[in-house]
Amino acid sequence: MDVRTANADHRPLPKVQSSFGKLPADAAIRGMVAACDLALLIDSHGIVEDVTLGAPDLADHGVRDWLGRRWVDTVLPENRGKIDDLLAGKGDPGRWRQVNHPSPAGDLPMRYLAIPAGDGRVLAVGRDMRAAAAQQQRLLKAQQAMERDSLQLRQLEARYRLLFDTTQDAIIVIDATSRRIADINPAARRLTGFGAVAIDGQPFTSLVDPGDREAISAQLGAIAAAEQRHPVRLHLTSGDACLMSATLFRQDRGSFLLLRLRPLVDTGTSPERPLVEVLERMPDAFVLTNDTLDIIVGNGAFLDMVHVTRRDDITGQPLSRFLGRPGIDLGLLESQLRDHGLVRNFATIVRARDGSEEDVEISAVTSVEGGDTRHGFSIRSTMRRVAAASDDRQLPRSVEQLTELVGRVSLKEIVRESTDLIERLCIEAALTYTSDNRASAAEILGLSRQSLYSKLHRHGLGNLSDPG
Repeated sequence: MDVRTANADHRPLPKVQSSFGKLPADAAIRGMVAACDLALLIDSHGIVEDVTLGAPDLADHGVRDWLGRRWVDTVLPENRGKIDDLLAGKGDPGRWRQVNHPSPAGDLPMRYLAIPAGDGRVLAVGRDMRAAAAQQQRLLKAQQAMERDSLQLRQLEARYRLLFDTTQDAIIVIDATSRRIADINPAARRLTGFGAVAIDGQPFTSLVDPGDREAISAQLGAIAAAEQRHPVRLHLTSGDACLMSATLFRQDRGSFLLLRLRPLVDTGTSPERPLVEVLERMPDAFVLTNDTLDIIVGNGAFLDMVHVTRRDDITGQPLSRFLGRPGIDLGLLESQLRDHGLVRNFATIVRARDGSEEDVEISAVTSVEGGDTRHGFSIRSTMRRVAAASDDRQLPRSVEQLTELVGRVSLKEIVRESTDLIERLCIEAALTYTSDNRASAAEILGLSRQSLYSKLHRHGLGNLSDPG
């Protein structure tokens, strides 16, 4: 098949030229329009003289209204240069140029070929590109959707890889058919003792003690056929005993087993491990300090209470940074631990890292082992308890009596009675905070010890049989 391009170097065949020369003009135009969707006759001034539609639906875009208008005014501003080139005959005469026409129904994409018609006129033959533009838009949207899906897959892969590499659980992925290792995380490498040695593609049984390999192979086959209900005990070639649990999953038309290895802990040789796990899971905060009250370790509840994410942020920090009113509580707490070795229900506050405060109650104990002194503090929030108590609390009877005195006695006497009441309540609160330690109570109130004793006498508070 001979394909020819209509340019200046290719002239019509003689027979074809003679045949077309005998055709009437309207017949030639009808044939041209039948092959195209639109034909425009443009005069020497660039004005549309005639419009012939090959696709009737183009009339909905106002194509007939172009008659008598400049052709360049019917396109979008950014396409006017292309129209000028077509009218001027610049470039390859057989080159099609695509432009967009504004219309009430939306932009109309058209593809034009300009053919000189003599006397400076141009016959512009156009093809409707709406179907091609719609197809191009669908292709672009499909490509964008694929890029979004690819980005999401890469993000999921990054999150999976981060979780897989940083988890403390030993995880191995093996092919369910060949039983060969497809992936292994760093925790599993440490547990099996292979470190950075490349073991991908090796049989999983190469990690198992030879005495357990046959049983483990049978167990893996059973897991691939049915759901596993209980972990299986095995020994690794490193000599460690562990429990293996497996989960079957499918990926890329293949079946894989996700193995989780958990080392067995001999509770008979390490009885303190269950205690550590219990302290970590306690709902109450627990913190251990040295003899200078510097933090050694704190459980998760203490981290939550002081709004700290990592344990390293509290290790080595003074306990006074988070606990107690500055210059008051910790000194009293330390003296009681030194004198009695334990403290029960000591009321104070916890200051979080962001500056917020919370009312708490502390029980503490001192332990001396191997010449090292350590203090353990159990911290329990009392905010709910205080709130409930304050909701149920009623005004003292003396306050009610003071309000009843209005109109009966002078304001001066009422103020004196109110002052006495407030003074009494403050002294009682100070004694409660200091566990009835009058020296500390006087320091909190900003009074001398003799002034405090004088006020205790006046209000009848405390056991005053021994004034010293």
